[in-house]
Amino acid sequence: MAARIPAEERLTNLVVALMATEIGLTKQQILDNVSGYRQRADAGTRTDALEKMFERDKDELRSLGVPIETIGDAADPNDLREARYRIPQAEYDLPSDIDFTPAELAVLQLAGSVWSAESVSGDAQSGVRKIRALGIDGDEPIIGFAPRITARDAAFSPLQEAIEKSRVVVFDYLKPGEDAPRRRRVRPLALVDYEARWHVFGIDVDVEEDRMFLLSRIVGDVGMTASTFDTALREGAGERALAGLEEVAAANSALLEITPGTEAALRLGRRATPAVQGIRVPFVDLHILADELASYGPEVRVVEPAPLRDAVIARLRAVVATHAEQEGLR
Repeated sequence: MAARIPAEERLTNLVVALMATEIGLTKQQILDNVSGYRQRADAGTRTDALEKMFERDKDELRSLGVPIETIGDAADPNDLREARYRIPQAEYDLPSDIDFTPAELAVLQLAGSVWSAESVSGDAQSGVRKIRALGIDGDEPIIGFAPRITARDAAFSPLQEAIEKSRVVVFDYLKPGEDAPRRRRVRPLALVDYEARWHVFGIDVDVEEDRMFLLSRIVGDVGMTASTFDTALREGAGERALAGLEEVAAANSALLEITPGTEAALRLGRRATPAVQGIRVPFVDLHILADELASYGPEVRVVEPAPLRDAVIARLRAVVATHAEQEGLR
């Protein structure tokens, strides 16, 4: 069985490897030698699945500001079949005249482990990444208790600010199956991460009822109004929100057949339980899961429920239709 290397550790290993080479590493060298990929390869994971993982990891690092450079053939720079990848240290290293005490490193590492992505400014993110690139850890007893927050949705920061200030927010929200977004007025009480997606839990002002909103479905900017609400409403809100999501997930599961050794097997297997015919994956939102399953193509087949199977088929047919249309325009 493949060793379970956390994604964060794999990304760190990739950064270290790409910084340690001046001529760059080929994709195959990375898959064969970098911890996180190597264990999967040794366990029999297919090369194409590992290559997809590497491409996603590369895009993830670039989105965080890590300057990954692609070096093609000198005779034909557009030929990337034997491309090499590296991180130029001059663009990534901290200035040589900056030193940190162990206590300062501990505080910086603690802050970096709590806040990432849109949770902090771009300058702060860049600084934390460069500090980690030093290869120095702070005090383990402190770091070990640090929570980790990852937020990529643009709505995260304004919602977080509104929660801290107990202010009502307004935003446009597009639900699956609806043609246009609807304006919502909400007292935001808690931001919760569930199944690697951020939700805001709060009270819908127009109906005075608890509601959960997926941040990725918020369209446009979040507006913070001058209206305030009692801070006592926030007490226990996060626990109630997570309990509600877990209750929904416990009541909904998908029976899937997965091709062994594929990206689908790697990613879905983390949250699945074995079944006679395949694996069972709990889910909160059918449409979100359908999007994910469709992205794996032939690597996964939905046995049940039927609505989920139909939703995945519809997405795959839409992809085929789009490709056919694009081919017709050439």
